[in-house]
Amino acid sequence: QVQLVESGGGLVQPGGSLRLSCAASRSIFRIWPSGWYRQAPGKQRELVATITSSESTNYADSVKGRFTISRDNAKNTVNLQMNSLKPEDTAVYYCNAAFGGKEYWGQGTQVTVSS
Repeated sequence: QVQLVESGGGLVQPGGSLRLSCAASRSIFRIWPSGWYRQAPGKQRELVATITSSESTNYADSVKGRFTISRDNAKNTVNLQMNSLKPEDTAVYYCNAAFGGKEYWGQGTQVTVSS
């Protein structure tokens, strides 16, 4: 079993920045792929960014050039740096990790971009 806990969400003005962090209860991020997803009201959950064990990254077209996913092996966290935020980035952001053939999700953290 793995527990994922997200932090760092909040309210920010358009053009601002936020940094999300996902902490795992076990040291899995160095070995297994992980990522961030988001779900806006009335919409399906969508992929934001992923990172593999070899730190290869992938981004949704809507966030390329603005968001950066990274991993801190010492802290056992996966982070999402979000810059130039737009109102359409408003959503609940979820951390996701694959481990031992299973998929795990965090509880989500709310990001609201509004003036």
